Amino acid sequence: MSVAAGQDTISAAFASSGKRAALMPYLMGGFPTLDASRAVGEAYAESGADLVELGVPFSDPLADGPVIHAAGTEALAAGADLLGVLDVGRGLAETVPVVLMCYANLVLARGPERFANELAERGISGLIVPDLPLEEATETLAACDTAGVALVPLVAPTTPPERLAAIGAAARGFVYTVSVTGTTGEREGLAAELPGILARTKAAAAVPVALGFGIGTPEAAARAADAGADGVIVGSRLVRAAAEATDPAAALRDLVAQFADALRR
Repeated sequence: MSVAAGQDTISAAFASSGKRAALMPYLMGGFPTLDASRAVGEAYAESGADLVELGVPFSDPLADGPVIHAAGTEALAAGADLLGVLDVGRGLAETVPVVLMCYANLVLARGPERFANELAERGISGLIVPDLPLEEATETLAACDTAGVALVPLVAPTTPPERLAAIGAAARGFVYTVSVTGTTGEREGLAAELPGILARTKAAAAVPVALGFGIGTPEAAARAADAGADGVIVGSRLVRAAAEATDPAAALRDLVAQFADALRR
């Protein structure tokens, strides 16, 4: 990868989605098995996903709600590990841009430079680390820039303006805007103040702004696009469907198509 390769791939995916907002479904790597998770990711790509957020199962996923936490626990019990999930990412990256989501321990244990290079070698375009604050991200950001992997930051509804400006200035790929204060999970509706949250994030960043946490229906995804999101991230609803289905890939193919259709209308 060249220095800007991952960021360029992500930017192109947002720009060419053909939707009011790019669709980024979340995939728990290794759930229910590594092979099954790759099949689900391929179903995402076939059904209208513009990018895929690939999660690495972790023992203490502080940003994740019960559905994704349970899926990660099951994946770990089935033997999933970082390298196995990265190989899932390698396969998916042949057809759809992949952004890896993992916790800081995994990055720091291997070292940011080695970790970023391992992503780049597999064609993975970006990295999201929810528990890596801006003040502690300098080394990881530099390693990702060198490897050509976009380090995607997160902002919350409570992020103050000065901090938002600093995060936006360092953003690569896109800014992950958390719609609520809390963990991942389906919710009944989106906050009334969402257009304002998105507007101030977009004003602080030169990259697209994607909204995640709490988007559980195609209608909610459409409302996020109406509110100004450049991208929509859907997680717990899809992981729950995978857990409930006898054929996860088939079930997810239909469900992701519904989200994609809602964002085209």
